[in-house]
Amino acid sequence: MFSSFFWKKLAARTGLARYLPSVKRMLGTDVAILHRLSDRALALPVAEMLDPAWFPDIDAPDSINLALGSPRCELPLGTVRNMNVQRPLSAWGLPELREQIAAKSPAPGETLITHGATGAFAAVIDTFITPGDKVVLFDPTSPIFRLGLQHRRARIRWVDTWMDNGHTRFDIEAFAATMRGSKLLVMADPCNPTGGTLAVEDLEQIAWWSKKHDVLIHLDESFQGHRHDHPATHLGQLPNSTGRLLCAGSVSKTFGMNHARVGWLTGPVSLLRPVAAVSAMAAPHVSPYCQQLALTALKTGTNAAAAMCDEFAGRRRFLLEALQGMGLPPAVAAAGYFFWVPVSHLGLTGREFARQLLVARRVLVNPGEPFGPSGEDHIRLSYATDEGRLREGIQRLAEFMEETRSHRPDPLPLVRDAEPVAITS
Repeated sequence: MFSSFFWKKLAARTGLARYLPSVKRMLGTDVAILHRLSDRALALPVAEMLDPAWFPDIDAPDSINLALGSPRCELPLGTVRNMNVQRPLSAWGLPELREQIAAKSPAPGETLITHGATGAFAAVIDTFITPGDKVVLFDPTSPIFRLGLQHRRARIRWVDTWMDNGHTRFDIEAFAATMRGSKLLVMADPCNPTGGTLAVEDLEQIAWWSKKHDVLIHLDESFQGHRHDHPATHLGQLPNSTGRLLCAGSVSKTFGMNHARVGWLTGPVSLLRPVAAVSAMAAPHVSPYCQQLALTALKTGTNAAAAMCDEFAGRRRFLLEALQGMGLPPAVAAAGYFFWVPVSHLGLTGREFARQLLVARRVLVNPGEPFGPSGEDHIRLSYATDEGRLREGIQRLAEFMEETRSHRPDPLPLVRDAEPVAITS
């Protein structure tokens, strides 16, 4: 009951939390200051943010992290030494960086530099979402989308998806019904955690129904640099998306520069102007040094990024064969550097599987639950770590699977059907 915003606010404002330890833990602060917190602070999804399944990490000795969200940076960025850090700051970002991003974007529009793709998403929902607004999410999707929308007290409307030869597919009629009355569609192409991409015919449906129901679209393209194919059509090139599409990206995934926290948002200037104003009030001026790092990566890091993708292709083949061999066949991915693996056939949820693997073998994977309702029976396995650690981690996973199978009860023996008996009156 106390998970709803209404009850959390009531407990905080009336002092009821003082007598309810569970509410105090959920709100995550001293009850003496609860009455001072704003509605925005009270709306934080504290339980999810404190749950290690949502942001798993490990630093124990001899541990292996197969839950990495970004690869390591291997780019030669020493050429940034002589940059001019004294130039006036702009809320929109360095002009050279914005021009570089615009030149690479298939969709026309203006560019705003943000604190990573997460900062772009936060600025969009702060600008356009009012508590109670309906927002459409594909299931599964990034936990960041879900957490951000919960914090803004939006009403999330899930659309079920499935994987079909690397493509993320969904039922068009169900999607159309969900879009009716919604204000925003939040999506990623390629998708995290499945690595699925959207087919042209589905992009056309998304654009058409968005226009029909006047729904804005926030499209996260952070994993575009890790596609295994080349998209035939971009959503921004479809006429029905004109004036309603905002595209987010970052250098974190393509170039392994998660530490820089540089992202961007592209779209029509009519939408970006209010987003830029809101962003300037909340988190202005991305570090010019980090922007220069991003600019250098975009200008000179193409070969290094391509080499990283080629290396990941070899890891993907190795990992796919290994997972299939140990009885964990993943969904076929068309992008990214992770596999979405079902574990329900083992009689375990994704959270149980991840916990047992961590305890038994010190291997960390993502439980699927934070990625959406369908993720309860899945794990996400990343191969963004170095190859030696990956192979060791997969060996430990194989040993864990062997132990799991050996402890499962033997199946009951088959009983032959009895001979038919003639029934006479």
